[in-house]
Amino acid sequence: MAWKQNMIRHAKRLVVRCFKVVYKGMQKTVSVDEHTVIFIAFHGRGYTDNPKYIHQEMCKQSRFDDYTFVWALKKPNVEIEHAKTIRYNSLHYFYYMCKAKYWIVNCKLPKHIQKKPEQVYLQTWHGTPLKRLAHDIVEVENQTFYRSGMNRKQMTDTYDDDVAKYNYMIAPNEFSYEVFQTAFRINPKRLIKTGYPRNDFLTNITPEEIENIKQRFHIPAHNKVLLYAPTWRDNSYNTRGYTFELKADFHRWKEVLGDEYVVLFKPHYLIINKFENDASLEGFIYNVDANADINDLYVISDVLVTDYSSVFFDYANLNRPMYFYMFDLEEYADELRGFYFDIYEVMPGDIIQDEEQLLADIKKGQYDFKRLEAFNQRFNNWQDGHASQRVIDIVFGKE
Repeated sequence: MAWKQNMIRHAKRLVVRCFKVVYKGMQKTVSVDEHTVIFIAFHGRGYTDNPKYIHQEMCKQSRFDDYTFVWALKKPNVEIEHAKTIRYNSLHYFYYMCKAKYWIVNCKLPKHIQKKPEQVYLQTWHGTPLKRLAHDIVEVENQTFYRSGMNRKQMTDTYDDDVAKYNYMIAPNEFSYEVFQTAFRINPKRLIKTGYPRNDFLTNITPEEIENIKQRFHIPAHNKVLLYAPTWRDNSYNTRGYTFELKADFHRWKEVLGDEYVVLFKPHYLIINKFENDASLEGFIYNVDANADINDLYVISDVLVTDYSSVFFDYANLNRPMYFYMFDLEEYADELRGFYFDIYEVMPGDIIQDEEQLLADIKKGQYDFKRLEAFNQRFNNWQDGHASQRVIDIVFGKE
């Protein structure tokens, strides 16, 4: 079985190499269309994040009626309103990367994807960073990065190559505006101070829309909802991808919280190991696809539990309690990447390493909203529900 998987991987790599050669040829022969826009989120993992909400805002405006919108997806057999879907890393993908005047992307593009001078690359990125990024990572001796085992220079080179292509990069807040300049070594003139388009959804959501989403997820009307959204660990992986060792005893969670809460469990999209459904937890734990749009989960949840994920920066816009379950804090802070600020001073909630303490605090409803208010004043003061419009006005010009 293992040899078959290796053969398949080898064949896929060979196909991609061939596509790269074809792409170079396309670059010379395919002309740029002023009215074509290509959108990519998380390397084709779905219709989501900042590119989704920019696309939705563009669809509302008549000035874009004659534009062609293209979404590159790993699973393109989905319908997206007013958009053509193509397979990520296919010949169609390379063709539209040559043809589209505008690239709207939330992740690093590989080195072989080169941009023509007349094309416009908007890098939306995908979160305000708690964890140090790129050039800001404090290097440990002989440290390697990601499961590919890159050394520091190889890692930073991947960022430098991509950043050199940007026409614009979104800064969601003043903090990120400063951090991105050191992490990505980007000229501040290319940073646009707009806030995150994806957070327009959180600001503008109505109670009726929230109720409709709850019904879609089959959430019982009488239960509160707890969203558990942990992030990935750089040093936990196998040959297939990143793994996550669940340090949550959901049976204990049910004992303590089950009379009041149900739990939405959403792992990070980079995590490849699956978490099996346990029949004894049915009706309490709802396993959510890692590629689902987390905005839907934010608005239907009453409480967030996370760790080092940047999800809390967005969730704070809802002014709801957050708890930080960091069971591996010492290892994460000292051995992996390090943080941009003192988490005990700045985070909008308590840092909890003991599971029983976490459950007790949630059960008691113990939360300091004054900390959340101060946090939002620093990190979310640009989020007014109109970030998508500001981005569009800058990139495409005002109507």
